[in-house]
Amino acid sequence: MLKVNGVVIATPKTFKVTISDLDGESNRNAKGELIRDRIAVKRKLECEWPPLTMAEISAILQAVKDIYFQVEYPDPMEGTMVTKTFYVGDRTSPMYRNNNGNILWEGLSMNFIEK
Repeated sequence: MLKVNGVVIATPKTFKVTISDLDGESNRNAKGELIRDRIAVKRKLECEWPPLTMAEISAILQAVKDIYFQVEYPDPMEGTMVTKTFYVGDRTSPMYRNNNGNILWEGLSMNFIEK
């Protein structure tokens, strides 16, 4: 479902797309009406994965280590798969289990924010 720089990564258990308007200088006129200066429409992809092995979590984190990267994802507004340039926000993952050296990580979560 998701590709980072052309490479398929593990499918997240939750995937949410936020479509945001970015405004420049927006003001209200004397009638109280908004005079809006929309300068761009951007996406934020919120992802959370199920429990992952060390190799799986490492592969995902390595895929998003660059400042910017390409993500191919299903876009609800476009109605198709699209590729856009993103950067990653904070990456969080609590350790789920360490069973005789077999570590699983639960709930890796991160947001991809469009450049």
